[in-house]
Amino acid sequence: MTTQRTSGRRKQAAAAAAVVAALLTTAACGGGDDSDGGGSKSGAAGFDAANNKVAQASLAKKGGELKFATAQDADSWDTTRGYYGMAWNFMRYYSRQLVTYKTEPGAAGATVQPDLATDMGKVSADKKTYTFTLRDDITWEDGKPITSKDVKYGIERQWAQDVLSGGPVYLRDVLDPKGKYKGPYKDSDKEHLGLSAIETPNDKTIVFHLPEANSDFLQMIALPSASPVRQDMDTKSKYGLHPFSSGPYKFQSYEPGKSMLLVRNNNWKASSDPVRKAYPDKISIKYFTNANDMDQRLIAGDYDLDLNQTGLSPQGRNVALKQHKTNLDNPVSGYIRYAVFPQTVKPFDNIHCRNAAIYGADHVSLQTARGGPIAGGDIGTNMLPPSVPGSEGQKYDPYKLATENKNGNEAKAKEELKACGKPDGFETTIAVRNNKPVEVATAQSLQASLKKVGIKAQIDQYDGSQTPGTIGSPSNVKKKGYGIIIMGWGPDFPSVQGYGLPLWNSKYILDSGNNNYAMIKDKAIDKLFVDYTKATDESQQAEVAQQINHKVMDGGYYLPFVFERFVQWRSSRLANVYTSNAYNAMYDFVNLGLKK
Repeated sequence: MTTQRTSGRRKQAAAAAAVVAALLTTAACGGGDDSDGGGSKSGAAGFDAANNKVAQASLAKKGGELKFATAQDADSWDTTRGYYGMAWNFMRYYSRQLVTYKTEPGAAGATVQPDLATDMGKVSADKKTYTFTLRDDITWEDGKPITSKDVKYGIERQWAQDVLSGGPVYLRDVLDPKGKYKGPYKDSDKEHLGLSAIETPNDKTIVFHLPEANSDFLQMIALPSASPVRQDMDTKSKYGLHPFSSGPYKFQSYEPGKSMLLVRNNNWKASSDPVRKAYPDKISIKYFTNANDMDQRLIAGDYDLDLNQTGLSPQGRNVALKQHKTNLDNPVSGYIRYAVFPQTVKPFDNIHCRNAAIYGADHVSLQTARGGPIAGGDIGTNMLPPSVPGSEGQKYDPYKLATENKNGNEAKAKEELKACGKPDGFETTIAVRNNKPVEVATAQSLQASLKKVGIKAQIDQYDGSQTPGTIGSPSNVKKKGYGIIIMGWGPDFPSVQGYGLPLWNSKYILDSGNNNYAMIKDKAIDKLFVDYTKATDESQQAEVAQQINHKVMDGGYYLPFVFERFVQWRSSRLANVYTSNAYNAMYDFVNLGLKK
């Protein structure tokens, strides 16, 4: 690629971002004759009407088919294995937990409430023992009751990482920190329920014994990975193809990468479920191979919303802002989009080579590639999202990425190259998901700016649905020479533990489904996470969170792009629609309905 073409592309991207910003400003001011802030000729609720508030709340009807579209499948629909935020959001249609997130907009949605349990549990004085009682009339899709043993078994599956890799393992580490339990598939107990940290004295009672108190425990059991799984329906590695339902909907059909259809679970009882309204009769997913094609179909009204919830791509976004802005919301997400440098790939085992890439990048260009300040987000300056307690936002900017080095600093980059023994630069490979145009554009922007300082990066695009075995496999990353990985991350739950533990703790390095892409093995960071769990008040927790973030940035493991914003599409047919902090500003799927 020639410098001239690169320059032309960047100018075009900058111009497009300016158009987007102008259109969003007009929309935010209520401009245009199709927007009155509360409704429109198109039937949409109005620009930003569902951003941290409920749009069309009273208009939801029973019945109809809610239609999702997506350009990427889940990593897995198995509640133990799935780790994509959209999958966790969607799983609540067919899975339940002891506690789950409130169906309320904004910050209120990030708090937990009882689900399968009658209350929030009885907690011992030392906060190491939690006892829950199950509700009456909670059933599986075949009508059999859900028992405490089903809940225990579902949680035990987290220990079977050799068969069920990919999902979060918070409970495994909290309940069994020494790794004594071998998982249900290797369990010598006749019922395969040998995990001593969980007791099931009867079918209605479940007791958790934590070796050490952890203030985030309720958040951990609200994750889909704490869903019940019935042993006789556990198909192990194939379970994600047809999970057995404990919720209001069940699988009727699923062709990976093509389509999915959920239908009503007639054995689910609304009286037993304080969370789910179950408005639609059917919930479908249609898979597209091209995000731009999908956006066109969304805008045409053929589908209701994007399953991935990462915002419209540039082409669709420009059309929607000009013609359908009352169908759009512009929330600040909980995600940071970034590049990460695996230390197992030379020369990124050297901090100075990592720093060279950070200083060599043009951060305004990266922001522009992602859609500009409004459609993409503020320039990212560190690795703790604004939604996590302890975040300092752009005030903490150790590399001065949002100020004096926002367009890159060629001199400092070359100083770092010299310090790492590569004064003439080096070659590397950028790994990026092929079905996300914004990410590909980001990779191209990074490639262009790094070339100026002597870092020649080729781009390798891979299928995003294969993430766990592609960039999630440290051996594959090393084999392919992926020195730079383009990715993003949002909190599993709103704390530094819920955000950073899988990314930065050495215990979370996995052979497959790994998310510690930088391969960080820092005893000081590991200790700070232990300190966090022992912190007794919110101010102490926030202070530790800041210390962890500072240690991560000191290591030069990441190049943050943006504190992300989305331009999100919702169809004019949707009712009871709102964004939720529990799902990083995605729409809360579980109680969406169609308008009367």
